[in-house]
Amino acid sequence: MGISSPGIGSNLDVNGIISKLMAVEAAPVASIDKKSASYLAKVTAFGTLSGALSTFQSSLSSLTSLSSFQAFTATSSNSDILSGTATSKAQAGTYKVDISQVAQAQTLASGGYSKPTSTIGLGGKTTINISLGTVAGGSFGLTGAALGTGVLTGGITPGALSINNTAIATDSGTRSAKLLADAINAKSATTGVSAKAEATRTAETLFGAAGATSYGAVDTSGGGTYSLSIAGVEIASQAAGVAAGAGVDAAAIDSVLGGSNSVTQALANANITFSGSAADGTLRFSNADGSNIAVVETVSGGVTGGIGNSGTANTGYSSTATSSVSLLSSTGTQITVGGSNPAAAGLTAGLGGTYQGAAFTQDGSRSSGNIVIDSTNNTLQGIRDAINKANFGVTASIISDGSATNPNHLVLTSSATGANSNMRITVSGSGGDPADAAIEALLAYDPGGVQNLSQKTAAQDTLANVNGIAVTSHSTSISGAVEGLTFAAQKVGSASLTVAKDTATLTSSINGFVKAYNELSTQIKSVSGYDPETKQAGQLLGDSTVQNLQASLRRQLTGSISGLSGSKLTTLSQVGIAFQKDGTLTLDSAKLQKAITNNFGDIAGLFAAVGRSTDAEVSFTGSTSATKAGDYLVQVTRLASQGTLTSAAALPGSTTIADDTVWTVKLNDSVPTTSSNTASIRLTAGTYTPQDLATLLQASINGASNFKDAGSTVEVTVNDDGTLKVNSTKYGSKSNIALTSDTGTSVASIFGGATATDGVDVAGTIGGFSATGDGQTLTGGPGAPVEGLKLEVKGDTLGSRGTIGFSQGYAYQMDTLAKSFLGANGIITGRTKGMNDTVKDLAKQKDAFNAKLVDIEARYRKQYSALDTALSSMSTTAAFLTQQFAKMNA
Repeated sequence: MGISSPGIGSNLDVNGIISKLMAVEAAPVASIDKKSASYLAKVTAFGTLSGALSTFQSSLSSLTSLSSFQAFTATSSNSDILSGTATSKAQAGTYKVDISQVAQAQTLASGGYSKPTSTIGLGGKTTINISLGTVAGGSFGLTGAALGTGVLTGGITPGALSINNTAIATDSGTRSAKLLADAINAKSATTGVSAKAEATRTAETLFGAAGATSYGAVDTSGGGTYSLSIAGVEIASQAAGVAAGAGVDAAAIDSVLGGSNSVTQALANANITFSGSAADGTLRFSNADGSNIAVVETVSGGVTGGIGNSGTANTGYSSTATSSVSLLSSTGTQITVGGSNPAAAGLTAGLGGTYQGAAFTQDGSRSSGNIVIDSTNNTLQGIRDAINKANFGVTASIISDGSATNPNHLVLTSSATGANSNMRITVSGSGGDPADAAIEALLAYDPGGVQNLSQKTAAQDTLANVNGIAVTSHSTSISGAVEGLTFAAQKVGSASLTVAKDTATLTSSINGFVKAYNELSTQIKSVSGYDPETKQAGQLLGDSTVQNLQASLRRQLTGSISGLSGSKLTTLSQVGIAFQKDGTLTLDSAKLQKAITNNFGDIAGLFAAVGRSTDAEVSFTGSTSATKAGDYLVQVTRLASQGTLTSAAALPGSTTIADDTVWTVKLNDSVPTTSSNTASIRLTAGTYTPQDLATLLQASINGASNFKDAGSTVEVTVNDDGTLKVNSTKYGSKSNIALTSDTGTSVASIFGGATATDGVDVAGTIGGFSATGDGQTLTGGPGAPVEGLKLEVKGDTLGSRGTIGFSQGYAYQMDTLAKSFLGANGIITGRTKGMNDTVKDLAKQKDAFNAKLVDIEARYRKQYSALDTALSSMSTTAAFLTQQFAKMNA
C-alpha cells in the first residue's frame, strides 16, 4: 500500500476541509452531551433531596408511636438494689420498695464421674420425666442423731463442731440438744443455718412393752424408802413399811398423772408433757424444747419393785433421755459440717442436705416432658445433650471440680427463677422392664421423696414490700403490683423508685422534628430555588415532583387533626410550632411546655396514629395509610372462641395412667395437616386427682418442642361439673385440639366419646363497613374509610361495642408522605429511574451518531481525495502545456 498525503499534489488542504466539515456534522453530539449532563445533574439533585427526606423521615420515628408520648421515667434512689421501668399506665409518684429476697433458679448436681464419656448403667431403655413445680411444707437441711452419752457428762468440747466453716461455740456445759441448738443459732447470721432441737422423749420401753407394764409394785416393808422423779419433779414416793400393792405401782402413777395436782403442775412448769399409761407400759415423758429428761429412782434400805423390777431388790435407777438437732439452711443450699468431733453433736462431717417432710406440686403452667436414655446416650454427655435438646425448662451442663478422681458432675439448672421452678425427676422403665438402676441412682429426684441429686441452689421467689404491701414474684422483675410499673430487684435492701412524665424525651423529639423539617426545607430550596444574587437556579427549579412534595408538606402541616374527640389539641400551633416567612418552622418552647403541663395526654394525637375506644375491651392495634380519620361504630355479631375438647363425663376421684402411655396431639393444625402442629407426648404413670391430671396433661402438651417453637399452648382445667376441659390458648378458626391414643391408657378412658370443637374468628362491622375477623382481631375491609383499621375484640358481649375514634397525627402523615416519595416504588425513585433511563438512551444515540460520523468522514475523504487527484492531474497537464506553449513562442 502506497503512502497517501492528501493535497500534496494539488495544494488543496483536504484534512483541514474535512476537519471543518466534520465539526459541523458532529454538532448534534454536543447537544446530546448537554442533555445527558442536565439529566445527571437532576438525578444528583434528587439524590440529595431523597437523603434529606429520608433524614426527615427518621426524625419521625419517635413521634409516630403512641407509647412515645405516654412515656414515664423511673429513677431509682439506689440502682444497685432496685431499678424499674414505667409504661403509659403508670402514675407519677414515689414508691418505697424493701427487698428481702431475690428470685433465683434451682440448681441440682450429681455425684462425681471419672469421665464425661464414661458409660453409666447397662443401657436399658429408661424414660426420664422432668416436671417443674412448687415445694411445700417441711424444710431443707440435715437431721442429726441423738447426742452421745459422753455429752451428758462432758458436754461438747470447743472446736468439735463447725457449720459452713464457722466454729460453733460449745463447751463442757453443752449437754443437751436445746443448748446445742442455741449455740448453732447464735451463729446463724454468719452460717445461714439455723437449728431446731427435736423434742426429747423417754424410751418407749421405760415402763414396759407390748401392752404390758414392767413397772413392779414398790415394796418398802423391809424398812426402806422409794422416790421416782422425772426431770427433777417427784411424781411418786413411798415411805418405809408399805407392802407391795399397798403403795406405789403402775396404777398409782397413772392416778397421779391423771389429775390436776401439784405433780402435774410441776411437770408442766418444767415443760414436761406425757402420754400413754404406766399400766400398759406405754408411758412416755417429753420435753418439746429438746432439754434432757432425767429419770431417777432414789432408794434407801431394802426396796423391791420399780422400773423394770418385780420382786427383786431395787438399788436405784438413773437414765437421761437426750434428743437431736435438725439443721435448716435458710438458702436451701447444702450444709458443710466440720470440726474436730461433729459426731459428738450427732452430726456427720461433710456436705449434705435434703428436703425433709416436703411435698412437690407440679405447676401446669410450666412445660414437662420425657427423654429416653438407652445404650446410645447413657453417659454424662449423652444425658446432658438429651436434656438440652428436649428443652423442658431445664439446662444441663457438666462441671469438673478438678479433683484427681471422679471430678465430673452433671449439673441441672432450671431455666427460670422462682419457687414454681423446682425440679422433680422421675425415672421409669419401658415395656414392663425396670429402669436402669444406675440411671435411677444418678437422676431420680423428688423433693417429697428420694433425692439422689444434691440441691446446690434453691428455687426461690423475689419477696418485697412496696409501699407497705407485701408482694411476691417468680422472677427478679416485679410487675402487676403497681399498674404500669415493673420493678427489677438487684439485691436485698431498700430503695425508692420515683416515677415522672418523660417530658425531656418528648421535648427532644419535637425539637428534632422541627430541626429535621427545616433542614429538609433548606434542601428543597437549594435544589429547586433561584438565587438572584448569583443568578443561579437549582437543578430542579420548576420540577413538578418537588413542587408536589413541598405543597403536600405545607398542606398537611397547616391542617388540623380530625378524629380526636374530646382532645384539646388539634393543630401544631397549639404546641408552639408555626411557619415562618421563609417556609421554615419555629418552636415556641414556652408554649410547648405549657401544652405538656396542661394537656400531656392529648399531645400523642397530634403526632401519632391514635385509636380511642369507648369500650374497655375493644382496643386499637393498628392501621394503614388507607385508614381515614373519624369516629366509627363497632358492631360484633360473633365473638372469637378457642378450640376445645371436654370430657363426656365427670372425672372420678382418681385416675390411673398406665406405664408407656403415649398420645398424639394435634394443636392448631391446618388443612392439609402440618407436621409441626403434631406432637407425641408421654404421660407419666401414676394415680392422679382430677386437678393433678389436668396439671399433668397441660404441662406435657406444652412441653412439646414444636409447639413451643410455634408459640402454641393449651390450658387444661377441671370444670365445676367435674369434666376435664382442654382448650387451645389461641383464638379463631386456626384454633383446634385433637387427642388420639398410641399406647397405654386410652384417650377415650378419660374423655369418653367427646368431640372436639374448633374455634371461630370474631365477626362484625366497623362504622357500618365490612370487616374481616382473624382470631380476636377485626380488620376494616378494602375500599372503605376503615380499610386497614385493626381492633382487638375481647369480652363476652355481642351487638354494639361503642365507638372507635381514629386519627392520623402530623408525624404519622409525614411518615406516610415520605414513604410515598421514597423506597422502591416511590415517586422520587420513579423520577430518577426515568432520567437514568433517558441518560442511557442518550448514550445509545451518541454511540449510534458517532458510528454514523465515521461513515460521513470516510465519504468526505473519498470525495476530496478524488478531487485532489483530479486537481493534481490537471495541474500536471497545465504545466506541460505551459512548457509546450513556451517552446512554441520561442
